[in-house]
Amino acid sequence: MTTEDTRTYDVVVIGAGPVGENVADRTTAAGLSTVIVESELVGGECSYWACEPRKALLRPALLRADAGRVPGLDPAAAGPLDTAAVLAHRDRMAAHWNDDGQVEWLKTAGIDLQRGHGRLDGPRRVAVTTPDGGTVHLRARHAVAVCTGSGAALPDLPGLAALRPWTSREATSAPQPPGRLIIVGAGVVATEMATAWQALGTEVTLLARGTRLLPQMEPFAGELVADRLREAGTDLRFGVTVATAARTSGEVRITLSDGSRLTADEILFATGRAPRTGDIGLETVGLTPGDWLPTDDTLTVTAAPGDWLYAAGDVNRRALLTHQGKYQARIAGAVIAARACGTPLDTGRWSPHAAAADTAAVPQVVFTDPEVAGVGLTTIEARRIGRRVHVVDYDLGHVAGALQHDPQYRGRARALIDPDRRTVVGATFAGPGVAELLHSATVAIIGETPIERLWHAVPPFPTISEVWLRLLETYRDQHSRGHGSPDGLSV
Repeated sequence: MTTEDTRTYDVVVIGAGPVGENVADRTTAAGLSTVIVESELVGGECSYWACEPRKALLRPALLRADAGRVPGLDPAAAGPLDTAAVLAHRDRMAAHWNDDGQVEWLKTAGIDLQRGHGRLDGPRRVAVTTPDGGTVHLRARHAVAVCTGSGAALPDLPGLAALRPWTSREATSAPQPPGRLIIVGAGVVATEMATAWQALGTEVTLLARGTRLLPQMEPFAGELVADRLREAGTDLRFGVTVATAARTSGEVRITLSDGSRLTADEILFATGRAPRTGDIGLETVGLTPGDWLPTDDTLTVTAAPGDWLYAAGDVNRRALLTHQGKYQARIAGAVIAARACGTPLDTGRWSPHAAAADTAAVPQVVFTDPEVAGVGLTTIEARRIGRRVHVVDYDLGHVAGALQHDPQYRGRARALIDPDRRTVVGATFAGPGVAELLHSATVAIIGETPIERLWHAVPPFPTISEVWLRLLETYRDQHSRGHGSPDGLSV
């Protein structure tokens, strides 16, 4: 027997991942009654199958790699990792795939939770199919926010279901390391999972369609990561795709576009993401199921009239990163609250009601060996959009703090400077321990800090952050000699 009931709230949020939680937190804090709908675990992809478990798998691998290059520690770090301990730590960081803690947080924040699959049912309406087969109809006085995220995009290969491939979910939650793993992809998931499972004893083969790793970042970053993966024993193959794949007698057997054949225990496809919008009722509000949901900077869905439908996080395709989705959620919550109260929106650059950072300063860290961290423009993006920048490079191995970190330190820093405004518009760092450099670069870009002012930001000695001073010195010295840019490059 099924039941139906109808409830009315100021705001309905579909998706209780970190993005949906942040939207609901902001609207509730503004005094708006809010309900959040979730069909899986409260806490979402990041908590259970992405950021948290992935970093937990990578941390021991990166720490051992660092220790193995420090005099006095290298013999102690030479042995294998304790696989059981690493996986147990991963399980703890993923809360053993139990969302009780997240549910309790919703209660303390005053946010109602509705379990079940939510679908739009016309403007400001959401129908939820509950786990017991009932239906709950939710009506929103002011707003519905879609925060359903993205899922792995799999290739169109015959027999894919029978192949039972890994996606990012299986790659982060596997109970044991596979003996042999084929990874298809060249981006963040592919390189991080190659780093993690290789360190746990898996024989890894990584297949890239293009000519380099991390193609969305500065070329030197992918080159450094490729070098370390090869040194660790990863078989890297570029310019190839999977032509055929099948699982036979428990083994994965594939044929590549160059005719070569490979056999493994598992295969991971890390070939992109797709929006989770195929079954959320978009057709009931004139939108196409399965599509991304483009928004303006207020996170309002532009194709839906009436300023009531919002999309934050991966689902809008602005920046497919958890921290960026949470940023969008904070903006969306502020916009919803302002409109509900009849307060005019302030949508100017860096205002409370515009997600300007999505286009100016999106920070990202890749937790490979070495780490890669970037924010703002890259040289590739600057060329694409026709933005003139000066390119400043510095060898991180020449920084005293880096040599303290690793006497054989290999790394590189790059800053892009707007020659007219004399502000930093992009930065990329590649090397052990560089993740913590990224926020300073983000603040410099967001703050549009002139390089003359950056001279007064004194980096402590001896730390890797002294690279900021070295970059400024390089820019000064090269620019004073009349070069087009500090290292002779102008994009």
